[in-house]
Amino acid sequence: MLRLSKLTDYAVVVLARLEAEGGVQTAPGLAASSGIAEPTVAKVLKALGHAGLVEGLRGARGGYRLARPLAGIPLSEVIVAIDGPIALTACVDGATGGCEAETLCPVRGRWDPVNQAIRAALSAISLADLAGPRSASCAGHAAPRPATNATTTNPTRAKPALQPAAE
Repeated sequence: MLRLSKLTDYAVVVLARLEAEGGVQTAPGLAASSGIAEPTVAKVLKALGHAGLVEGLRGARGGYRLARPLAGIPLSEVIVAIDGPIALTACVDGATGGCEAETLCPVRGRWDPVNQAIRAALSAISLADLAGPRSASCAGHAAPRPATNATTTNPTRAKPALQPAAE
């Protein structure tokens, strides 16, 4: 099964939060708004910074901001930044030494077109595509719930409306 790491998933969430919040954001602020633990957010931001996807700003008003809009960031770049090169098998792209059967393997080198197709597909999806409007059937990350009050959550226990003060 092909599966991205949790850190890559978190990286996409953090990048989407950076764009949604706009401007410069701190790791604690992003952790609070995304629901991801602060040390994890810091680790993700460090890797994204090394890859040039976010810019770190120092100082009293420091934090992180996107290096470019989400529409200009392909999913493949985030995957490579967090998980390393996209490779289905140890022998793609002419790599050697990753498999004990490579000298006898009848499919050696034949995974390259499959790997290239997957890279191309992941490069064609921008983070803006992923962070776009959610459908009702989305089973991914839960959106933060809006704050509720007693009036909307339990009408039988509704508090009376405030009356204007008599003059």
